[in-house]
Amino acid sequence: MNWTLAFQIAITHLVTKKKQTLIAMLGVTFGISMFIIMISFMTGVNQFLEDMAMDNTPHVRIYKPIEIRDDKIISEHHPAGSNDWHVVMHQRPKNELPNIKDGFRYMRQIENDPRVLGVAPQVTSQVFFNNGPVQIPGTISGIDIQKQSTLFNLDEKMDEGALENLMKGSDVIVMGKGLAQKMGVSEGDRVSVTTPDGNNFNLKVVGIFSFGITAYDESRSYATLGTVQKILQKDPSYITDLNIKMKNVYDALAFREKLEAELKNVTIEDWEKANASILAGDKIRNMLTAVVCVTLLTVAGFGIYNIMNMNIINKMKDIAILKATGFAGKDITAIFLLQSLMIGVAGGLLGLLIGFLFSYLLSITPFPEASFFRIETFPVNFRPVHYGFGMLFGFLTTLFAGYFPSRKAASIDPVQIIRG
Repeated sequence: MNWTLAFQIAITHLVTKKKQTLIAMLGVTFGISMFIIMISFMTGVNQFLEDMAMDNTPHVRIYKPIEIRDDKIISEHHPAGSNDWHVVMHQRPKNELPNIKDGFRYMRQIENDPRVLGVAPQVTSQVFFNNGPVQIPGTISGIDIQKQSTLFNLDEKMDEGALENLMKGSDVIVMGKGLAQKMGVSEGDRVSVTTPDGNNFNLKVVGIFSFGITAYDESRSYATLGTVQKILQKDPSYITDLNIKMKNVYDALAFREKLEAELKNVTIEDWEKANASILAGDKIRNMLTAVVCVTLLTVAGFGIYNIMNMNIINKMKDIAILKATGFAGKDITAIFLLQSLMIGVAGGLLGLLIGFLFSYLLSITPFPEASFFRIETFPVNFRPVHYGFGMLFGFLTTLFAGYFPSRKAASIDPVQIIRG
């Protein structure tokens, strides 16, 4: 078969039916451009939400929850038989502290693991922020300033003041943006804090931060480890959390299992469990994106099929003449396959270009709530794999859309067409 001649005939067919060719090409262009815009935006949103959550969440967290045990002294001295009952009314829990015993020793041990990026100790307690007669519930966390900045980028989330201001004085605090608004305070003001034991302290606000997550910004505050230990009237060894960042986030599960085998009387939680709801939302959005994108490309493929089918019907006489002059069925198939592939390649490249341009325009569009979510423009991904997949799908769609009509063209009897 002469591929040069088949290519020339395919070009001639496409040029003589410019309007039909343009409509077929635009079908591919629209499908692929919408695919690129949709998948770039949706994956960008997913990546933004995941990064925002992971930036604030340790890969592995060690803490000690307060548990109410059902242990009864009477049961220890008088074991119950199979038919005996011990009923204790209004049992009180033990006054058990949520601190991690030997926490700093555990921290140094964990930091020696080559998979660990760093460990940030923390002292966290529920407190009440007093705004006149109103008490606003929240949390205060004592942190190691340097480790918190390095591992969790807390210094980059400051709207007023700086995180380093915590080290420039005693009895100072940085507050979440939402909490500060509830209290009606700003940098330089003082707030009254009540601990669970009923102790009151006056703290100076030296900074306002925002994570972009309402639950955090309306309840959290930070101070130094020493300040919170002083507020809670605890010794310098008192810590309630060890927040671990891994060099590779996917090592967290195996590392958690290793720690569970080594450490006792503590609870160890990895990031997947802590962010289960966010990960479920990511899976739903990814599935929705895949369904919409495949639908767009499939519809474009059926449009090309219909156009190619109509093109063959309109070219019946030309096909009859070609077969009468010696062209075989496979030659006719090749001609129309070449037509569909040229439409697919041209439409695909144009679709990639348009999809990229619209994605770029979206990526520079100001986000309406930029100050709250700490994002200036809409999140958009420009992953080459998306463009490669879009081009491949467009190529394969047009290939199959052109194959079946071309097979039909190859089976045409030229005698019947000429007679008819």
